[in-house]
Amino acid sequence: MSEIKIERIKKTFDDFVAVEESDLTINNGEFFVLLGPSGCGKTTTLRMIAGLELPTSGKILLDNEDVTFLRASQRDIAFVFQLFALYPHMNVRNNLAFPLKMQKFSKDEINTRINEVANLLRIDHLLSSKVSGLAGGDRQRVALGRAIVRRPKAFLMDEPLGTLDAEFREIMCLELRKLHNNIDATTVYVTHDQLEAMSMGDRIAVMHEGRILQHGKPKDIYTKPKTKFVGSFIGSPAMNFIPVNHAIQKNQNS
Repeated sequence: MSEIKIERIKKTFDDFVAVEESDLTINNGEFFVLLGPSGCGKTTTLRMIAGLELPTSGKILLDNEDVTFLRASQRDIAFVFQLFALYPHMNVRNNLAFPLKMQKFSKDEINTRINEVANLLRIDHLLSSKVSGLAGGDRQRVALGRAIVRRPKAFLMDEPLGTLDAEFREIMCLELRKLHNNIDATTVYVTHDQLEAMSMGDRIAVMHEGRILQHGKPKDIYTKPKTKFVGSFIGSPAMNFIPVNHAIQKNQNS
């Protein structure tokens, strides 16, 4: 597990501000959700935490160590992409083993970790199968397994259920949350789906146009939104807004 802090972090691409200056602390062992519409800056924020994108200014701390300019491979963080990022020519076992071989683990340790993760994710019967022939839900389990097998300090997940149909998404939401509890990890999860965020997150940060508008427990954000955007974006059905002057006029005429 690991505590993640971002301090006055900002990211620009030429004249475009992708992430406004932001501060955020993600607690040790927390399932934290970055929520917002497409283009709001949530994936850019996640990529900066991972080391896949350098911030324009600000700092990123991992267990109070400044990792702002460390390479992704030096941060001991696992990143799970929306499109799985698996090797289609390899079977499931070799996909799981790949990061461990890169770290020069012994053959016995690799086999032990693979078997543990395969049993945890219920993919032990698929270890000899090529990933190219697997269903979407099974491919996602393999992608998660390849991240878990490293036993990193934190997991970063960028819309990992985005390519699955509605039925599989619901099942995988439950499995991801259960998995997080079982492996005792810090998880940062990016999604545009407020129902996913509300059902999975210990805390949520709502982003819009590069800004973190509000963060807190799901119930608090749902019942006490601080901005009109948060109120309209969170919840199903969405919150209704009535212009004050229209409401006053209507009351006077009744």
